[in-house]
Amino acid sequence: MPSARRRGVTIVAATYVVVVGASIAVFTALDRLHPLVAVLVVDLGATVAVFVASSMAHNNSFYDPYWSVAPPFIAWAYATSGTGVPGARVALVIGAVTVWSVRLTANWARGWPGLHHEDWRYPMLRERSGMPAWVSDFGAVHLVPTIHVWLGSLGLYAALTLGTRDVGPLDVVAAAVVVLSAVVQLVADEQLRAHRRTGSIAPYRSGLWGLSRHPNYFGEATMWWGVWLFGVAGNPDSWWWTLIGPVSMTALLRGASVRLMDNRSLARRPEYDVLMRELPAMLPIGRRLLRRHAESTNVS
Repeated sequence: MPSARRRGVTIVAATYVVVVGASIAVFTALDRLHPLVAVLVVDLGATVAVFVASSMAHNNSFYDPYWSVAPPFIAWAYATSGTGVPGARVALVIGAVTVWSVRLTANWARGWPGLHHEDWRYPMLRERSGMPAWVSDFGAVHLVPTIHVWLGSLGLYAALTLGTRDVGPLDVVAAAVVVLSAVVQLVADEQLRAHRRTGSIAPYRSGLWGLSRHPNYFGEATMWWGVWLFGVAGNPDSWWWTLIGPVSMTALLRGASVRLMDNRSLARRPEYDVLMRELPAMLPIGRRLLRRHAESTNVS
């Protein structure tokens, strides 16, 4: 690892160790609050702390690992609040979510150049917001994702605090979905990394990237649907109100992340407009199935 990257990752990691340690201490002191409220309060406090660190470093990419670091600790918080939840379910949920978390966090650490580099989307959001820079940085970059992660984790609450039902096949399916999401993201990221090493600016059309424009985002969305399945497995009555988690996360990825990446690629990659017509945004159904659907629609 280059020295600049090592130094940056070390500083960010140290910051998160302090923030996580303080968050655990605060959560244990909020034992009289409802677990959902206590987790939200701690989540918001941790976000403010990371925002302060981001502001001091003049780099909003300090927040990037939060997306993947927070869920295992949220799972732990809900597990400590539950009674009568089967230990096997706790192990399955925390184990699967941790696999996803470690993979995504490691990918960030591997790809982040260091403190001198800020994700290209953050300056763009500042410029377009028409608001003071700190308002845009805190609201769009830090607060909105935190709220979405908290909503996405409602399934963890249902599984680990209310999930007293015996462990069954749906728990195994949920664990498989979460782990599979990590595998999909791993393969997609490695394929894209290999493509970039070729120096080509052409749109990538091989492997998983030949099935959809953003298979990594498909993997991300799949993870949150797996979390929802965990909640349904542990407490079937929770299916309707925990559904807001994967729906809101999928909407964020499809409506914001995909749109930003597509617009950037349209400006930088020749013939990307053709790729947009040929491939779906996230769902990996490929060109052939998409073409068949279009042809059948035209015929009908």
